[in-house]
This record gives sequence, C-alpha cells and structure tokens, in this order.
Amino acid sequence: MREQSPYEPHEPEGAMAASGAGGAMDLAANEAETLERRPSAGAPGGPTGGAGPQEKPRSLWSDAWRDLRRNPVFIISALVILFLVVISLWPSLIASGNPLTCDLAKAQEGSQPGHPFGFDGQGCDVYTRTVYGTRVSTSVGVCATLGVAVLGSLLGGLAGFFGGVWDAILSRITDIFFAIPVVLGGLVLLSVVTSNTIWPVIGFMVLLGWPQISRIARGSVITTKQHDYVAAARALGASNSRLLLRHIAPNAVAPVIVVATIALGTYIALEATLSYLGVGLKPPTVSWGIDISSASAYIRQAPHMLLWPAGALAITVLAFIMLGDAVRDALDPKLR
Repeated sequence: MREQSPYEPHEPEGAMAASGAGGAMDLAANEAETLERRPSAGAPGGPTGGAGPQEKPRSLWSDAWRDLRRNPVFIISALVILFLVVISLWPSLIASGNPLTCDLAKAQEGSQPGHPFGFDGQGCDVYTRTVYGTRVSTSVGVCATLGVAVLGSLLGGLAGFFGGVWDAILSRITDIFFAIPVVLGGLVLLSVVTSNTIWPVIGFMVLLGWPQISRIARGSVITTKQHDYVAAARALGASNSRLLLRHIAPNAVAPVIVVATIALGTYIALEATLSYLGVGLKPPTVSWGIDISSASAYIRQAPHMLLWPAGALAITVLAFIMLGDAVRDALDPKLR
C-alpha cells in the first residue's frame, strides 16, 4: 500500500478507515503540523514577540480623551470656546470698528448696513462692543480660574497629604470663607477700589473662590494616598515630594480640573454681575456686564442694546458649563 505524501490533500475516507495506533499517529502528526505553522509566543511577530506590535495599556487620560472625541457635547462646546478665544486675541478679524467711537446722532437706533446689532445709548456700535467685550470677560474668567485652581490645589493638597493640625486649621478657614456671600463680599470689597483694571476683580474672585477647589483637592488627595501603589512607593523609600508629584498629584487632579472648568463659566457670569452692580469693571473698559448695565434703562425703547451682550454672555457661560460636564463624564470612573 502506497504511503500518502504529506503534501497531498487529506482524504476523509482514509481518515475514517484508520483505526488503532495508526489513526492516533495521524492525528498527532496533524496537530504537530498545525502547531508548527502557528507563530510561537516568543517568536518575532507573535502575540508577545518583541518585533510585533504590542498594545500598550491605556491610562485614565487616554481613555478620557478617546471618550471626549466621541462626545458631541464636547465637540460643540470646544468649537464655541475656540471661536471665543480667537476673537478675544484678534477681535479685529470680525470687527473693524473702534468700540469707543460713538455718534450721539445714532443713539438707540436699530440695525443698519455695516452695523448689524444697532447702536447703544451713546451711539456706539453694539456689534463692535460685543466682540471686544469677549476679550475682557474671557480674560477675567480664565485668570480667575487659574488663580483659584493653583492656590486651592496647593493648600488643599498639602493639607490632605500631611493632615494633623494644618488640616484642621485649613478646614476652619475654608468654613469661614464659605460663610461669606460672594455678591455681598464683592459689593463690600470692590466698592473701595478705584482702579479701572481687571486685576482687583480677579483678586476678589481668587480670594473667595479658592476654598471650593481646596476642599475638592484635599478630599481627592486623602483618597489617593490610601492606594496600594502609594504605600509601595513609600516602602521603597520615596520622599514626600516624590510621592506628591509623581504618584498622588497626577491621580488626584481630575476632580480639580472638572470643578475648575465648570467654575470658569461661573466666574465670567460673576464678573458681569459685579459690573452690572457698578462695583466690577468700570468704563472705559469694554465688558458685557457694563453694556448690560447701561442697556437695562432702555430695555423697552431699544431691547437690542441688551439682547446681544446678554446673549453672548449666556452662550459663553453655557459653553464652559457644557465643556465641564463632558470632562466630568470622561474622567469619572464610575461611568465606565
């Protein structure tokens, strides 16, 4: 009987006729050939080979960025904020006029060619003032948020890490600041300020805003420092500064980013509120709050004076709140 060549196709009838030791040997040979054709685990290009592509474990930030790119709320809010940043840096791209140039003969007039938003009570172009007001309002919100985030994270993180008497003192100080109404505090503190710059308003927001971030950072650091990898790093001799900068801070900063992003829109609205009450920014500074305050007396005769700066303020605050909500959903491990 002729032996079948290993290169000839396998015949099912022969396989069924095979029995005993011969069938077992044929089955073993087939399995051996199959294993030889498979890429070995250690061979180059195999599942764990050194030359083949290996899938790196994704971190929290990479997973969050992947989720954000698929979130339409994040995309829309990011595009709106990008547009606001562009016109804040280069307002002349879409507004060629001067926001301080006014013509009393056109006071309270409506839309005209070249002036789509009409004119305010002083005859200034509402469109130009709305565009240039983006720079001041956005600058106040961004600077106040950065100051609050840095100061609050620093104080809260150190108190949560070291604990003891410093933690107790910081907790009592934050309770005192939480008891101060924000608007009332602004009326008292900013009423004695005569500067026309934005820095007194930013300083006031940082002064009353850091306790919220501080409490968030403190709780996040306390939770993070109890993890096993922090205890392992401490057992290996890591210093306190290394523990804070390399192991705790990167894993505890997510809640701070979420709260700060949402608070940015709140600070923009707070600046407009203080300017409306007359204790925030003052003319000749161009701000949405100042324009809303000036237009409130003419809301019946010329509602367009109030509509456009108030609409720009509402869209900006809404964009930052939507961005904060999207970032929160992406960084929250409970939603995964």
